[in-house]
Amino acid sequence: MTNSQLTPGVVAGRLAADDYARNFSDIAPRLDPHEARVAADRCYFCHDAPCMTACPTSIDIPLFIRQIATGTPEAAARTILSQNILGGMCARVCPTETLCEQVCVRETAEGNPVEIGRLQRFATDTLMDKGVHPFTRAAATGRRVAVVGAGPAGLSAAHRLAMKGHEVTVYDGRAKSGGLNEFGIASYKTTDGFAQAEVEWLLQIGGITVENGKALGRDITLDDLRAGFDAVFLAMGLAGVNALRVEGEGRDGVANAVDFIAELRQTADLSNLPVGRDVVVIGGGMTAVDAAVQSKLLGAENVTIVYRRGKQGMSASEHEQDHAARCGVRIIHNAAPVAVHGNGAVREVEFAYTKQTPEGLKLSSETFRLRADQVFKAIGQTLQGVPEGLAIDGGKIAVTGPGRTSVKGVWAGGDCASGGEDLTVTAVAEGRDAAEDIHASLTGGQDG
Repeated sequence: MTNSQLTPGVVAGRLAADDYARNFSDIAPRLDPHEARVAADRCYFCHDAPCMTACPTSIDIPLFIRQIATGTPEAAARTILSQNILGGMCARVCPTETLCEQVCVRETAEGNPVEIGRLQRFATDTLMDKGVHPFTRAAATGRRVAVVGAGPAGLSAAHRLAMKGHEVTVYDGRAKSGGLNEFGIASYKTTDGFAQAEVEWLLQIGGITVENGKALGRDITLDDLRAGFDAVFLAMGLAGVNALRVEGEGRDGVANAVDFIAELRQTADLSNLPVGRDVVVIGGGMTAVDAAVQSKLLGAENVTIVYRRGKQGMSASEHEQDHAARCGVRIIHNAAPVAVHGNGAVREVEFAYTKQTPEGLKLSSETFRLRADQVFKAIGQTLQGVPEGLAIDGGKIAVTGPGRTSVKGVWAGGDCASGGEDLTVTAVAEGRDAAEDIHASLTGGQDG
């Protein structure tokens, strides 16, 4: 039980059963075959396609859309998955509006891009629904690689390494694999247990053993892994949560947004999940938006996101901010928390308006209070339990090139490594590229 459940105003069952089902249904259902052909026909199949450049995994987008247009969605799926093995999830959660679709020629000319994300989902879902895994393993190399973390970066690396013929063991501290795809993304974006279905589909490649419930530093050490394997890839994500560092932060009703989202994702009956009447979310990223929107969908009456900078400073895309507003979430910009008030449990959060100065962000003397019986902190996560010997850059594991760390034979990628963008698609690319470099190091005599 989280401390928010001890607060009188935080209760379960605010809605009727039908409301929960409707509120958490698929936000962007799959296109049917006719819709997909019509959407694909809008593509100009650019030779020098800007959408490919904007994709962190460099999927050949014009090719896979042409394959859909010619009635071969399974071939389209292979084109996608050869670059992004988690293309099914990325089709659901990628901020395409700020990546491939933003630079689409039709977006530039008409303000109406080709629906690349939905077309990608159509292709990958079509293939996966048939139980087909389009890749096979190369001949066994006799090399063994340890992967720490079963999130997007770790799974991507594990699949590519297994495909190259290596034996891979994946360690993850949670009881289920998937990382943020399973525990950290809004439920309405990935319905019907898709995250776990995608993991099971990915493991069909063979050669991958997953050991859940084993965390680095608690159950295994980097020294042990280096001694027992030919290479190690670290992709354990970010486990810590930044503190507000204000008076009253420890009051009942104040919780981490990532924990709330994880609990929601693992709850079989949403009517049993408590939510406040007045919810305040502090932060400006996707976690803040997902926590706020889902609070509203659970029946909270008043939900407010408060962010310390202006709208353009929010890492959540404008599309996601607009979605939150359409769901009834109020967003207040240029305000930062200074105190949490209440008698044991939170009753109000006090904020000060902020202003940008040459010396940085400053709090003004003007303050206001928001009523709250539930407060979610979504102000970023931190790396915890870094093994000794690994160089750190900006609070993350320092890497060069395709994920090489300061320790020989150890690579890193995803959110735990420097240079990450907190996107599933970027993590997939980093895992894939590190796997290619590990393979080259193990088989080509390169110095890893």
